[in-house]
Amino acid sequence: MSGAVSASEALLGAVRAGRMGEAAGLLDGMTDAERRTCLPALKDLRKELRAAPWDAASRKAYPALHAAGAACHTGAAGTATWLTAADLRWSQASPGVLLHVLGDRERDWLGDVAHRLADRPPLAQVPYELMSGLVRLSGCPVPTTETYVVGWVEQVGSLWQRGDTILQRLRQDPYTAELVAAVFEIPDIGSRLDWLFGDGPDSWFNALAQLTREGTLDRKATVDACVARLLRGGVPSDCRVFLRLLTALELTREEERERAADWLALASDAVSTVASHAQSVLGSLALDGELTPRQLAEMSGGVLFRTEKKLVRAQLVLLGKALRCDPSSAAELLPAVAQAFGHEDTDVQERALKLVERHLDAAPPEVRGEVVDAAEDLSPGLRVRATETLGLEGADRVPESYVELLPPAPEPARVPPAPDSAVELAEEVGALLASGGDVAAFERTLDGLVRHGYRDRDRDALAEALKPVVTRLWWVDAEPQYASVEKYFRADPHGMEVMLATLLGQVSTATLHRADQHGPMTDPCVHSAVAAAFNARLWEAAHRLRTDPLPFLLATPTWGSGVLEPDELVARLDEYRRLGARPGEADFAQALLRVRSDGSAASAAAAERAAALGTAEGNRLALWLTTDGPSLPWSSRRTSGVRILLELGELDGVPGEFPTAFRRIGRPMGLFKARAYCAHYWDRAERHHWLAVVPGHRELVAARLLRELSSVAVEGTRGDASLLPLLAEAPGEAGEAVHLGVAYGLGARHPEDRLSAVDALLVLAARGQLDAERLGADLGQLMHRGAVKPLRLAESVRTAATTGAYATVWEILRAALPVLLADLATDGAAASARGFGELLAVAAECAERTGARGYMAHLAPAADRRGSSRLVTQARRLRATLDHGVAA
Repeated sequence: MSGAVSASEALLGAVRAGRMGEAAGLLDGMTDAERRTCLPALKDLRKELRAAPWDAASRKAYPALHAAGAACHTGAAGTATWLTAADLRWSQASPGVLLHVLGDRERDWLGDVAHRLADRPPLAQVPYELMSGLVRLSGCPVPTTETYVVGWVEQVGSLWQRGDTILQRLRQDPYTAELVAAVFEIPDIGSRLDWLFGDGPDSWFNALAQLTREGTLDRKATVDACVARLLRGGVPSDCRVFLRLLTALELTREEERERAADWLALASDAVSTVASHAQSVLGSLALDGELTPRQLAEMSGGVLFRTEKKLVRAQLVLLGKALRCDPSSAAELLPAVAQAFGHEDTDVQERALKLVERHLDAAPPEVRGEVVDAAEDLSPGLRVRATETLGLEGADRVPESYVELLPPAPEPARVPPAPDSAVELAEEVGALLASGGDVAAFERTLDGLVRHGYRDRDRDALAEALKPVVTRLWWVDAEPQYASVEKYFRADPHGMEVMLATLLGQVSTATLHRADQHGPMTDPCVHSAVAAAFNARLWEAAHRLRTDPLPFLLATPTWGSGVLEPDELVARLDEYRRLGARPGEADFAQALLRVRSDGSAASAAAAERAAALGTAEGNRLALWLTTDGPSLPWSSRRTSGVRILLELGELDGVPGEFPTAFRRIGRPMGLFKARAYCAHYWDRAERHHWLAVVPGHRELVAARLLRELSSVAVEGTRGDASLLPLLAEAPGEAGEAVHLGVAYGLGARHPEDRLSAVDALLVLAARGQLDAERLGADLGQLMHRGAVKPLRLAESVRTAATTGAYATVWEILRAALPVLLADLATDGAAASARGFGELLAVAAECAERTGARGYMAHLAPAADRRGSSRLVTQARRLRATLDHGVAA
């Protein structure tokens, strides 16, 4: 036993000192029993090193510990677990050392370890040299798991230093056949093959093709595996790599013909590059008479509804060639061609119609009827043409008048009362912290915090209910008076957080007092006026919670838009009078900005009741309701690079007795006098609340956010256009700023921002507030300057039109297109012409559906240009429609 203890101590000492050679020598002379005796000490050392600093001493010991622990495990499972442990992974023994200390075990045991290591996920980073060495020593079957195959692929690519080729390395490997077969089953292997071997003469693809020709790889099995992998689909790199391999294999005509069903499936459902290859194979078979008309028709049914126009057009060309080679196939092929009548691209529809017109006489009567029925799916302009050429019924029928289909205008929603119980209120707070919430949820929850904070008995219960809700906020566990917490809330109330920190005692009264009296410490920016007013009310509510609690908030809106009904404000002021409570200055100023003052009989009656209260606030409210409120300031356009932005003049009608933060709303807004980029530029969490600060004056908010809204188109930022639907739903005039914001959103880079702009466009139209001519003119100027790209705009307006708003979109494009058409006529090929053809296609479809007629400036030169480009053909289509008028 003393000998065993001595060997254990010696091994432990060698491992701790990092003497790998000495440790390996000691292990060579040990029996299995002695190795098991050493294992507990090695495990203790491992725990010790795990807790030790990552210094030179610990790093030196790890490789020896890795090798010794693997050798002292006598079970294959324990050895594999030790070898792949995460804490030993970054400083492990080399594969050569591990093979040395493990190599004296039985062959079956070594094979078991090899397969256990190969079964580990790739993230375990098991060295391939170790696994392959164990396979070689044991003579076991080669593993075909992802870890082993990926390691083998990378190993083949890493031996370039030897000067041989990939083909030579694969020839020398006895396991090439088994491992190549496994390559086809590994997910995302294509990225490794593509990156490691490229597409040159010494590529993986050419090597496998040569091995197939030599007979090292079974040709049929390789071809079948390659086609099966393409049928399975997957990431683009996989499809690209296995398509290259399939091309390198150079299939014979017999091999292609045997797999006709596979090509049909690939042409319909595979990614574009693979579908194109399958289409070319099937086309060659069809023209050689080795594909039946029925099979070609089946193929067309899948290809003609793909979104890739290149594939669709190639299929129509193929069908035309097949019909010329065999006119008797018209009975099978013309119904397939007619399926393209429903394609969204009118160019495709026109090509299909020409093909049908050319070959319909050779078709039997029943086929003619089927094609005529399908022609109902053609665009209105082509349907008129088909009426003449195909003999559609109803040629003399008076077209139905177009009816615009717009979504229903959103109805305002009332703000629910504040939650009664502390538990329910805490749940509302948790939901707001998690998702941000809308104006209604925020305002009712804020009012609930104020109401519960007014009563001492409710405040303690509320604090207890809030603790589990706010645990993830960083300042919750900070020490009282912690400087960073005070600085955090001195700079910004951070929405509802300042109220929560006040209730939980995590912010000092002095900090709240300074913030309430002096506002933020940040530099001014174009957003600071509305942001300061929003923040001032939060700071005031938090400060009063600590010093003179408010019974409830006066400015809690009646509606989710931020509007407050005057009779509700009068009732609240009456309750304040009864309680002897002192209104908050910021809260009352916000209430005045929110109260509905429209000169109606209800406003006049509320003004009389307010004056009868006999309080200063009642008199101010009565005066406010009987005089004209703030009017929209003048605005002027300014350019900044490719952008068009707005400057605002002074807002008249803001009372001088308002708190400083609210008086700032009325000051002029200059773009170049304040910082363009600030904290509000990056943080969009509170922007939707700004609309409720000045309800009825959304132009003020839109103008201050125009730089952010322009960035979605100019700089490709993401998410800033999410405010556009709220701007569209907000009360007040939709003027120059709102329309410019929607214009930028329609040209946004990211689809979700474009959808937000489309939503805003449809809401404005449904409410009767959209000035289509103004929006179109703005879009024309923005495209002319390069701020909005025509292709993005085309996608946006096509989406809007397909909801049923064809007339709205046509009015917009009728005003926008002449600017680009003028550029085209002047420059020949304007910089903004990319995507212009798509925009003209949308305009033509809208004009056809709505029966538009009339003259469009500069359209004729574009339609008279030579060629058959998308731009020219759609310009001709639009001109023909406007000259003759077509209605759906």
